[in-house]
Amino acid sequence: ILQAVTMSTDTGVSPPSYEEDQGSKLIQKAKEAPFVPIGMAGFAAIVAYGLYKLKSRGNTKMSLHLIHMRVAAQGFVVGAMTIGMGYSMYREFWAKPKP
Repeated sequence: ILQAVTMSTDTGVSPPSYEEDQGSKLIQKAKEAPFVPIGMAGFAAIVAYGLYKLKSRGNTKMSLHLIHMRVAAQGFVVGAMTIGMGYSMYREFWAKPKP
């Protein structure tokens, strides 16, 4: 008695769309490290503020104004990353319930 084996390529799982995949990744990353979106938003806010104040910079050279804005934006991002790292270390090592 011979039985024919049929192979099906349909796995029953449909691939997620690109937008759902990227949105869920962003939400998952934001839950894991909440200070990353805060750093990104702060960076964008400082850049927007710097562009807004570009015309009313007075006698300051443009290059100096751009350097100050870059340092402020980088400082905000590094600060947010540092606080986020401290938060994740606290959550992983000290806030864990002891077994």
